[in-house]
Amino acid sequence: MKILVVGGGGREHALVWKLAQSPSTSKILCAPGNAGIAEIADCFSVSPEDIPGLVDLAKKEDVDITVVGPEIPLSNGIVDEFIKEGMQIFGPEKKAAELESSKVFAKDFMHKYDIPTAKYKIFSDAENAKKYIHDANSIPCVIKADGLAEGKGVIVARDKETALSAIESIMVERIFGNAGDKIIIEECLDGEEVSILAFTDGKSVYPMLPAQDHKQVYDRDKGPNTGGMGAYCPTPVCTTGLQQKVLEEILIPTVKGVRAEGHNYKGILYAGLMITKSGPKVLEYNVRFGDPEAQPLIKMLETDLVTVIKGIINENLQDIEIKWKEGACVSVVIASGGYPGKYKKNLHIQGLRAVPCNVEVFHAGTSLKDGEIVTAGGRVLNVIAEGSDLNEAVENVYRGIKAIYFENMYYRTDIGRKAIPGSK
Repeated sequence: MKILVVGGGGREHALVWKLAQSPSTSKILCAPGNAGIAEIADCFSVSPEDIPGLVDLAKKEDVDITVVGPEIPLSNGIVDEFIKEGMQIFGPEKKAAELESSKVFAKDFMHKYDIPTAKYKIFSDAENAKKYIHDANSIPCVIKADGLAEGKGVIVARDKETALSAIESIMVERIFGNAGDKIIIEECLDGEEVSILAFTDGKSVYPMLPAQDHKQVYDRDKGPNTGGMGAYCPTPVCTTGLQQKVLEEILIPTVKGVRAEGHNYKGILYAGLMITKSGPKVLEYNVRFGDPEAQPLIKMLETDLVTVIKGIINENLQDIEIKWKEGACVSVVIASGGYPGKYKKNLHIQGLRAVPCNVEVFHAGTSLKDGEIVTAGGRVLNVIAEGSDLNEAVENVYRGIKAIYFENMYYRTDIGRKAIPGSK
């Protein structure tokens, strides 16, 4: 079976790595891929946003299944186009993908189907939004750009100055472009954040291990939001009882709600949650594997991923037993200094062959230059390690990082540690 993976980050490297282990897989292609992916797949310089180009590539290479990693092609309707051409593809249709591509759509959807979330107001005019901040008892609050902003379009405002500045940046200065045509101002929820991802074929819903992302760039959750600086699973914050509550009150109603709207949801449903005193509430939806949550989750998945994907496409997921490894897994992002702001590229990466054998390295922003692996993005590498428990997994992953070096590299030193009793 030939499989095409769309994307070129750490999530896609993890997908390619797992798919390559399936006995059903004869060949893997990736568009565009990266230096690490190129070691196990044939890479093609087709952008994930070039849907006609991806359709042509899949036809030309006689691809059996296409697996979509990033959100932009999903929100642009890649699944709809592949289905029109009679080709199999893994991911939700464009209308269902609005759960991620429009936060306004998602909030109204949750309100309609009684899915627990923060109270909110929607604004399409900057002055009205600023007036609301001045007049209402709205602080602290969260300001969200409506559209896709690579995980950076959310600002937690604990004072009026920060809130007003966020509105100005998003709606007037247009730092996120058209994603800032509308904003949401919502109540600031207190609690622990948890990521619950699930496989679904539109009928059955199978949650994965609960994971926890680390969005802020610096230790102890300081600094600006990033695309994610690391993740681990499972997280003890989300107990078995809580997972069942999330399944019954959030995941299943979401899939049923999409179906009630006349659409089918096939693929990955990701609920970013805040575990509050009154229960779990949805902060946001994603319609694909999270990055960096995908990396530890895929590492912990025992079941053949190709089997799961085929079950979802063919709508017989209920016939598949999905198994997970015991223990824990941690993924730490190594970034270029300056990220999420300006950073250098084309820095030579050393030590990748010296990483211990019990540690995996998934490439995110890398490329080949004169036969050498160099940096090509803000998030450069994902270092992943398992352990019999979270403490051992943390020790293993940071031991693996010590082997790697490039100029001005940066990583958080506390990924997973807050879930270890007594850890600082």
